[in-house]
Formats: sequence, C-alpha cells, structure tokens
Amino acid sequence: MTALALRSVTAFYGGLAAVRDLELTLGVKEVVGLLGPNGAGKTTVLRAVSGMVKTTGGIEVFGTDTAGMRTEQIARLGVAHVPAGRGTFPELTVQENLDLALGLRPRQERHRRAADLDSVLEYFPVLGEYRRRRAGALSGGQQQMLAIARGLLTRPRILMVDEPTLGLAPQLAREILLQLRNLRDAWGISVLLVEQNAALALDVTDRVYVLAAGRVDRVSTASELTLADLAKSSYLGGTS
Repeated sequence: MTALALRSVTAFYGGLAAVRDLELTLGVKEVVGLLGPNGAGKTTVLRAVSGMVKTTGGIEVFGTDTAGMRTEQIARLGVAHVPAGRGTFPELTVQENLDLALGLRPRQERHRRAADLDSVLEYFPVLGEYRRRRAGALSGGQQQMLAIARGLLTRPRILMVDEPTLGLAPQLAREILLQLRNLRDAWGISVLLVEQNAALALDVTDRVYVLAAGRVDRVSTASELTLADLAKSSYLGGTS
C-alpha cells in the first residue's frame, strides 16, 4: 500500500497557487526528499498534506481521502509534521515537551510510551542529559533533535520534516539526517523530507522530487540524481 499519494494537487495561499498539479507518492517505509530552491513550493506540500492550506485535487493517507479533514484529524491518521523553525515550546523543559507529545499518541499506542521514549533517547542521547533544561536554552541542533523526537513520540506512520538542518554545522546536519534514516529502519515509518542541502538529502533518501516554481521538475532515485545532476544543481544547496 502507498503511505501517501497526492494526485493533481494545487495548493493556495489566498487566491495564489503556490503548488500546481502536483503528483507525488510516498511508499511504506520509504524516505522521499523534496528538493528545490527557495520558493519552489516544498513547505507548501507538507502544509497541504497536513490540511493547513486550501487545496484542490486528491490527497490520500494509507488509502484514506483527507478531503475536508482538519489538521488534527489528519494527524490521527498517523501523520506527524515537524515544521521549519522546530515548533517546540521554548519555555517548557525538554521532558515537558516530550510528555506533551506522548499525551497526543493514539490510545492503542499509549502502553508503549515508556519504551518508545527510551528508544528515542537512544537516538538523541543529549535530550536525556538535558531533560530538565528549558527547550529555549538548547542549541539549534539540540532543538531540532527535540522537535523530531516530539514528532516520533506521537507514533506516526508518516513523519514529515521541514528543513531539519537549516543553520546547523555540517557534521551535526549529517548526523540528524542519518538518524532519520535509522529511525525509518527501526520504526518502520515513511519519511517525507524537505531539505535545502541536496548532497546531504541524497545520502539518506530513496527517491527525490525536484520542485521548481510550484511544479515537479524531476523525479528520480537518489543515486540517479547524484550521478546525473548533482554537479549541475548547485542551486539546490551545499555539496557536503
């Protein structure tokens, strides 16, 4: 079964179409990257899936048509959205942020909360070290880890992450993206990743969609894009 399918989706801000006639699929346990320059429509795709912008066309999550659903209803289908800017609660401690996420998980998954928290902290051990620290006092990379951990603790089937490496040092950026792939393997989730740094994204994705001016310009496997186009695609981001 396909985890996520967008069929001829056009997404609007007011009367302006930011994404047009988009066709996109995300397979079960697949990592798919959305690449493209600023303003290409990458963030809008995630917002469309989450029901945060007006859309036409069809969006299905594990075969369920989400037309007319509110954002919280789509989340209950198993979609977690980690927005750009991290979306944590800066005045709350790390533990309080994690507890809030645990409280949002489906009722049938709540018996696994302690085990899942332990598992997430194995991937991001610094969060365990700083449980009592306010989220706003964490470094940028630590805040990003916390945001991803919060998304995971809702026990999603689809994790959408928007620009997780923005503003981070290259080594930390690579570490966070590699952990996303590891989490896909361990938790069996599907990941839709918006990333400005093409080279890093291609290291962890199975397929990529290259967007330009609100439309899909290219779809390929990560290895094909690495071999054929990365040298010509400096507009997508860095090279290491």
